[in-house]
Amino acid sequence: MQKSYFGLPLSLIVHIAVLNLTLFYLTPVTYKVGVIGVFYYNLAWLIITHAIKFYAKSRSITFISKTISFSQLFALYGLAFFASFIFLGPNVYSPFHLIAVYAFFCLQVIAFRMFFKWAREQYRAKAFNKSKVVVVGWDKNLKKVRSIFDNPDHNYQYVGFFDNKHSKSPTYLGPIEACYKYIFENDISEVYCIASRLSKEEIKSLMHIADNSFKRIKIIPDNKEFFSRAMSIELYGSVPVLNLRASQLELEYANLVKRIFDIVFSSLVVLFVLSWLIPLVYILQKFDSKGALFFKQKRHGINKKTFLCYKFRSMTQTEESDTKMATKNDMRVTRLGNILRKTSIDELPQFFNVLMGDMSVVGPRPHMQLHTEQYETSVDKYLVRHFLKPGITGLAQVKGYRGEIVAKSDIVNRVRYDIFYMEKWSLSLDMEIIYLTVYNIFKGEEKAY
Repeated sequence: MQKSYFGLPLSLIVHIAVLNLTLFYLTPVTYKVGVIGVFYYNLAWLIITHAIKFYAKSRSITFISKTISFSQLFALYGLAFFASFIFLGPNVYSPFHLIAVYAFFCLQVIAFRMFFKWAREQYRAKAFNKSKVVVVGWDKNLKKVRSIFDNPDHNYQYVGFFDNKHSKSPTYLGPIEACYKYIFENDISEVYCIASRLSKEEIKSLMHIADNSFKRIKIIPDNKEFFSRAMSIELYGSVPVLNLRASQLELEYANLVKRIFDIVFSSLVVLFVLSWLIPLVYILQKFDSKGALFFKQKRHGINKKTFLCYKFRSMTQTEESDTKMATKNDMRVTRLGNILRKTSIDELPQFFNVLMGDMSVVGPRPHMQLHTEQYETSVDKYLVRHFLKPGITGLAQVKGYRGEIVAKSDIVNRVRYDIFYMEKWSLSLDMEIIYLTVYNIFKGEEKAY
């Protein structure tokens, strides 16, 4: 399912803005609202919305539950308005003025909600393709889950189900044994498994296929025993579904925080480092070797989307640039390039990739397209690392798995660290990785060549 990570934070910002603009424009000059009054109404809004979980993320919320939530919100906030007689004193506002401000504010919020819903539908229709979904197994919960698939807000396209019975259904795709080939060969985004209809071995086989063919797998559980380090439960109505690849970065606030950090950090690097470093490297390159200032290479990013990754050129230009990684004592590396690579300065132009949204400051290192095609079939769970943006540095790099891949264990351990980072992400972990990256640069790294 395609997700928007900014809807709820945007709603909160707009609601707070509408509240304060309403107070500003509808409050006569003779009334002394002051800092205390503005603080009171903003704090009341935040407390009430938090108490009723108005901004809580939920995919299963219905029109009725939205209506009830809005009714609760406006009722409680109306009480907060008139409670201002107690906290701010009866002489600050007249009852008529409070009613007018409250009514105007409610109308503004409703108008925004209607516009936001319309704008979101237009954006999704143009920007997102529907995520194709198949279900493996059939039981009574499938009908309840189907209501989620049919909800246009979730942008799903339900293809059908596999089961050893119920072959007369119009959405029946075949027996369970036929699902493995179908999922692997077709453009399916997510696979839902009815655990009560599958054995433990069948579930493990589906997990293996999904992880190695870039599909998301979710399980509607029963009492079978299967575990995952990042497993989390999502409720579709009253039906629990296990997400086996859950990540903190699936939360809206987490993506917003990480993106803000990326923009601020990258902007500081561009302004205070690259602004003088680029012309300096350009001049030094002219004395050292022929060629362009930047080396641009197609690499795979989030969801395997291709983007141009920027680096300072550190090698002579050859036909092997897009097929062969740098090796120890590589003859292609220039004298200046050797310094740039040992100090990791050659990677700094990737902060432009971060500003453009193709990369993050911290994340799995992006690989050449040729290597992605090679490892996705030979390294277990390799494609899982493409569920998040690639980074300039990452957990695997600070743990010693950077640069040339000599043995298969190098790429296997790199993938393990990348998946661990995806599942355990936090802003403090990002800060720790950045610190270790800088520390390793000054300490010197064996694979920095």
